[in-house]
Amino acid sequence: MRPRRASDAGACLAMARQSRMADGYPPRGPIDLATFLSPPQQLAAWVADADGAVVGHVSLHRTGAAVTVAAAARYLGVAPGDVAVVARLMVGPGARRSGAGRRLLDTAAAEARRRGLHPVLDVATELEAAVALYERAGWERAGEVTIRLKTEPDLDCYVYVAPRSDPHQF
Repeated sequence: MRPRRASDAGACLAMARQSRMADGYPPRGPIDLATFLSPPQQLAAWVADADGAVVGHVSLHRTGAAVTVAAAARYLGVAPGDVAVVARLMVGPGARRSGAGRRLLDTAAAEARRRGLHPVLDVATELEAAVALYERAGWERAGEVTIRLKTEPDLDCYVYVAPRSDPHQF
């Protein structure tokens, strides 16, 4: 794991395209590198690197879809401003089941906690492998939401919150 660099952009975009062909992630719209990988709400981003090749990506966002943030905050009993959204988690098809996805997920969640925020995420209900990863990692399903998109069909998503070993700890 390492912080994503500007020079990783091409490899991340290629991986996003491979992931989309393999399992449909990202689930909607054309992939626009500038907005998909580096949206304004991004706090940090990391890549999984295997022998100099980028094989995975994750980012942490200050906010996300309003319905996701609201559902997660309600489930946790906190203000919406107290959550951070783990986003853009993907692992290239050739590196799946290597543990890279779990390490990326843990890295983003740890950074959210370091910032005093509760890590949450949403995932399209149709992305069964991603859902399985989050559940194996102990993330709690906080609900289901529908994200309304301006130019695409609506997106049904599960909302997850990071595991809490102590209810007073985040």
